[in-house]
Amino acid sequence: MELEFSGAVWEWRGPSPFYFVTVPEDESAQLEAVSSVVTYGWGMIPVEVTIGSTKWTTSLFPKDALYVVPLKSAIRRAEGIDVNDLVAVHLGVAL
Repeated sequence: MELEFSGAVWEWRGPSPFYFVTVPEDESAQLEAVSSVVTYGWGMIPVEVTIGSTKWTTSLFPKDALYVVPLKSAIRRAEGIDVNDLVAVHLGVAL
């Protein structure tokens, strides 16, 4: 399964800040439909993500009936991404 969407980067402030992009409602529904086949627990879905020229593997987190893509510091630095930036995201989910 391949999905593409755009979203704004947001910061979760906890003991350590984390940065995410929320997967839109339609794409989250598609992910939810296959989640029982691909999740490894707690609703986490392993994916390959591409933003700009950077590609990496991570897991989507379920949040508020949607999914979120975590953005590591190295990814944000490599692509010059900051909070509130709108980014184009490509997700690959192995079924």
